[in-house]
Amino acid sequence: MNVLIIGGGGREHAIAWALKKSPKVDLLYAVPGNAGIAEIAEKCFFDVKVMDFDRILDIVKKYKIDLTVVAPDDPLGAGLVDLLNQKGYKAFGPVKEAARLEASKSFAKDFMKKYDIPTAKYAVFDDYIGAVKYALSSKHPLVIKADGLAVGKGVIISQNTRESKEALDLLMRDKKFGASGDRVVIEEFLQGPEITVLAFCDGKSITPMASSQDHKRAFDNDEGLNTGGMGTFSPSRVFTRATAKEFADNIMIKTVKGLISEDIIFKGVIYFGLMLTDEGLKVIEYNARFGDPEAQVVLPRLETDLLDIFNACIDGNLSKLKIEFNNDACVCVILASGGYPGEFEKGLPIDIGDIDSDVMLFHSGTAPSKDGKRILTNGGRVLGVTARGKNIEEARKKAYDNVAKISFKDMRYRTDIGIKK
Repeated sequence: MNVLIIGGGGREHAIAWALKKSPKVDLLYAVPGNAGIAEIAEKCFFDVKVMDFDRILDIVKKYKIDLTVVAPDDPLGAGLVDLLNQKGYKAFGPVKEAARLEASKSFAKDFMKKYDIPTAKYAVFDDYIGAVKYALSSKHPLVIKADGLAVGKGVIISQNTRESKEALDLLMRDKKFGASGDRVVIEEFLQGPEITVLAFCDGKSITPMASSQDHKRAFDNDEGLNTGGMGTFSPSRVFTRATAKEFADNIMIKTVKGLISEDIIFKGVIYFGLMLTDEGLKVIEYNARFGDPEAQVVLPRLETDLLDIFNACIDGNLSKLKIEFNNDACVCVILASGGYPGEFEKGLPIDIGDIDSDVMLFHSGTAPSKDGKRILTNGGRVLGVTARGKNIEEARKKAYDNVAKISFKDMRYRTDIGIKK
């Protein structure tokens, strides 16, 4: 099969890496791709944007693409899978209606409330004055979220009334994330370790992947601004057998049954962002795709052919497929541009030393130089250094040993990935 991957981050490189292992994959293509994907793909279309649906359709036709994997949130939320299906092409990822689980925070919260899925108490506002009044009269801290997609940065934790008003000004008045902030969700602040569980879904059945834990804050000790993720490890230390059963019974199965009740056919990956509170597991958020960087530690543990899984999800045969993960632990450390998640410089040359053969270097914000001789920075999160080990401690040491072999101007990373419980 010829496979086209939509996206150009570490998640997409991890997907490409996993698909490349399948004997059933003939040629890989990517829009736009990155320097890492370019090393294993037949071609990357660096000049095509993920939202340029017409050009993507042209590529699918010209290169005889058998399967298009739509990985990022924006094209999923805008209906790229719908369009491909309408034109008679096979695509992996949820249709627009199903992607609302991520594309609209208010839809997701109302869905959870309706189907008795544990989550934080919340209120939804599309008027600024009402939102401010509610926030100023509420117990702090609060979590304030833009309703729509905001490149993973539309969530603000406010510690006091001043910060809440500033957050609402940013989202609703200053339009930091455009129309995504026209409506906001204000939630109670939950405490406890965060857990991510990704799950494959074919519209009728669902199969969870290995658990992981992300590190959202920019700096060590969970300080600084929220980012798209500064590193992750798998498995989660707190996702025990008992917790896994609680997740399956109270959250995962209820989610699928709720979708079926709503006549929403979800085929793809559901991302469950969870928090283990004193009251039990609660859902922080849904995403409608692989997490990034979670995919960079979960997919290396996958033993089953990823292409077989994708096809089973699309064809509605997931329950017939046995999906297995190995017992290794994985740790991924993200190397970021100086200034991220704020302003940062691009086009900086990256020096990569002799990386251990069993360590995976997943590219996020990279691009080849014009002469093809160098790899340059091209984003906030630049590289993900992923290592496997018998346990998290072994994987963590191996990851940081190889981080030391990479450098670029103003490179920074967290030094505490894999430590927290």
